Amino acid sequence: MITLKSAHEIEAMRLAGKITAAARALAREMVKPGVTTQQIDKAVFHFIREQGAIPSFLHYNGYPASVCISVNDEIIHGIPGKRVLREGDIVSVDVGAYIGGYHGDCAGTYPCGQVSDEALRLIRVTQDSFFEGLKFAREGYRLSDISHAVQTFVEANGYSVVREYVGHGIGRNMHEAPEVPNYGKPGHGPRLLRGMTLAVEPMVNAGTAAIKQMPDGWTVKTADGKYAAHYENTILITAGDPELLTDPAESLV
Repeated sequence: MITLKSAHEIEAMRLAGKITAAARALAREMVKPGVTTQQIDKAVFHFIREQGAIPSFLHYNGYPASVCISVNDEIIHGIPGKRVLREGDIVSVDVGAYIGGYHGDCAGTYPCGQVSDEALRLIRVTQDSFFEGLKFAREGYRLSDISHAVQTFVEANGYSVVREYVGHGIGRNMHEAPEVPNYGKPGHGPRLLRGMTLAVEPMVNAGTAAIKQMPDGWTVKTADGKYAAHYENTILITAGDPELLTDPAESLV
């Protein structure tokens, strides 16, 4: 069931979103050659705890870290560890924070040092596809209008959208109804109403949309080994323009 958030709940989600966006900004600043993914994870964990919040991902369905960090051909759910980031890598960070009974969730893909023009283009198209979808995150549209806008923009730029993983409602739980695919025909799904809170998250592959699940049970890679990018914000449907509960300004490349 889709829950419409009250004014009180929206205030709580604004706080969760603010902390989550700040955690993403911290992770972004740490994406540099020579840094390990585990170092980023530890720094984000301590930052979220210092804000009085709890990392949403830590132990979620058994996930062992506070941040998902996915590098190059890893699409999502990469587990932080001893991997050292290198010049030319692109690094996706996905983070959530829980405070006052509510979650925030956001992600971004960032260049590590100097990266290729093609890698930078993939990052930009992925981010831009989110904002294409956001144009339809308004009362009166249907959920799949967001999905269709994302898919159309991504494919017009020669890339593919992942089908097996989707965005989602968010609030008291990290994943709530409805699912928010990044593909589909317009005019379908529930009608958007003020008070809905959604995590919209394009996952874009440079090559084929096909994926492969790694033996760790979490990490998802592109089947063809080409790069992937990920971009996500938590949004609120209002009576007018959608509100970004995880401020994206720091994420734009």
